[in-house]
Amino acid sequence: MTVKLSKAEKKVKYDKKLCRMLDEYNKVLIALADNVGSNQLQNITKGLRGDSIDLMGRNTLIRRCIKIHAEKSGNQAYLSLLPLLVVCSFYLFCANSAVFGF
Repeated sequence: MTVKLSKAEKKVKYDKKLCRMLDEYNKVLIALADNVGSNQLQNITKGLRGDSIDLMGRNTLIRRCIKIHAEKSGNQAYLSLLPLLVVCSFYLFCANSAVFGF
């Protein structure tokens, strides 16, 4: 039987995952996911598997994680992502630009 994580533990786990992605991947594609079905998002994720990692989540939590990570790492470039975090967004982290087609 697995142990359920508390909300605080889930947030810490999500924060670590996002910080790892920010450190590991040098490119991020932000796409709006309004009026996009879950099946379509799943197909996109399957098609990009292996080359990139996708992330969807609470914008407030992502904002908080980015602010904290920018302070810890000293890289203020992360703060330029904050105005782009709007409504329902889909974040695609990638190491090379070949996935994006440019």
